[in-house]
Amino acid sequence: MTEQSSPVIVEHLFRRQAGRIISWLAGLLGPQHLQLAEDAAQEAMLRALESWSFHGVPEKPEAWLFRVAHNYAISVLRRDRKSGELSEVQDIKAGPASLDHPELDEQLRDDELRMVFMCCHPDLPENARVALGLQLVGGFSAGEIARVFLADERTIAQRLVRAKRQMREQQVPLSMPSELHDRLDSVLHVIYLMFSSGYAAHSGEELMRRDICMEALRLGQLVAGASLAAPRVDALVALMALQAARLPARTDASGDLVLLEEQDRNLWDDHLIGMGFYFFDRSIRGNEISGWHIQAAIAAEYAKAKTAHFICWQTILENFDHLMAVNPSPVVALNRAVVIMKVHGAEAALAEILPLEAHASMRGYYLLPAVKGRLLMELGRHAEAARAFHAALACDCSQPERRFLEKQLSLARASE
Repeated sequence: MTEQSSPVIVEHLFRRQAGRIISWLAGLLGPQHLQLAEDAAQEAMLRALESWSFHGVPEKPEAWLFRVAHNYAISVLRRDRKSGELSEVQDIKAGPASLDHPELDEQLRDDELRMVFMCCHPDLPENARVALGLQLVGGFSAGEIARVFLADERTIAQRLVRAKRQMREQQVPLSMPSELHDRLDSVLHVIYLMFSSGYAAHSGEELMRRDICMEALRLGQLVAGASLAAPRVDALVALMALQAARLPARTDASGDLVLLEEQDRNLWDDHLIGMGFYFFDRSIRGNEISGWHIQAAIAAEYAKAKTAHFICWQTILENFDHLMAVNPSPVVALNRAVVIMKVHGAEAALAEILPLEAHASMRGYYLLPAVKGRLLMELGRHAEAARAFHAALACDCSQPERRFLEKQLSLARASE
C-alpha cells in the first residue's frame, strides 16, 4: 500500500483507465452489455474512493480497478435470470492481476480502438458520435461534455441516451469496421476535444489536466500506429505533442496562469517537441492538407521560435486565415483575432471579435469577454475593459483563470 490517498489520485487514475475498463468489459461481455460496462467502471471508482481513503492506494491501482469492475459486472449478470446469460458469464476469464503483460496490453489497445470506432458509427449524428466517444472512451460526464460543446447539460444527456438506444436497436457490433474513412474524422474529433479539455480545464483548481492531455495523445498514437495511418492522423498527433510540450510552463510555482509570450521555454518538454516535429514531418509527406495540418503548423511556429520575440505572427495569421477557410468556427475566429492584434493592432482585432458576441455558442465562454477586455485595455478604454473582465468572471472557468481575470479587472479599474 502507498501511504498517500486522496480523491484527486482516484480521479486522475480513473480518468486514464475508465475508457480502457469500459472497452475491455464490452469486449468480454459483448456490446449488448455496454451500459453494464459503464456501470462497472463507475462502481470501481466509487469503491476506490471508499476503500483507498481507509486502506491507502494499492501497489497496482490499475489492476485493482479492473478487477473490481470485472467482478461487479459478473455479479450483476449472475443475478440476472434471463436465459443464456449465465452460460455467457461462465466463459469469461478472471480479471487481470497485472496490466504489465504484453498480450493483455495489446488486447486493451485493440478494445479501445474498437470502442472509439464503434462510437463513431456513421449512422449516428456527428455530434452524438463525438459526445459518445468522449463519454465511453474519455470517461467524461455529461456535464463535462456539455462544457466542451458549450451546450446545456440536459441536451447532452438526452443526446447520449438517444445514441445508445440507436446503437442497441441497430445492434452495432464492437469490431473494427472494414471501411474507416467515414468514421476517422469523428474519431480524431473525439481525441482532440479530449485533449483540449485537459489543456484548458473548464473549472476546478487546475488550469490544465496533464493526465487527460497525455491520455488523448496516447490514443492518437494508438490510431496512428494501428495500420490506420493517414496524414491527418499524424498531423493531429503532432499538434497534441507540440501543445503538450508547453504544459510545464503554462503555470508558475503558485499555479497561476502564464501567457505564452511570458513562458520560460526552458521548461518546455524537448521530448514532446521532438515527437511533434517527427509526426508533423510524416503528415506532410502526402498530398492531404487538413485542418489538423494547419493547426499543427501554427503550433510548430510557436515551438521553433527561440524566444517570444522571434515568433512570426504574420505566418501564424496566414495559417489562421487558411484554417478559417477550411474549418470556420467562432472559437477559431476568436483565436485569430488575438493574432490580428499582434500583426495589425488592437483596433483591427476588436472589429473581428465584436460579431462573435451574437453567436449563441459563445455565450458563457469566458475567453470572448476576456480577449475583448485585453483589447480594450490596449486601446486605453479601461472602463469598458473592466466591464468585459467582469463579464468574463461571470462565466465558468478554472481557478487559475479566475485569478488572472481578477488581476486584469483590478488593473483596468485602477487605470480608469
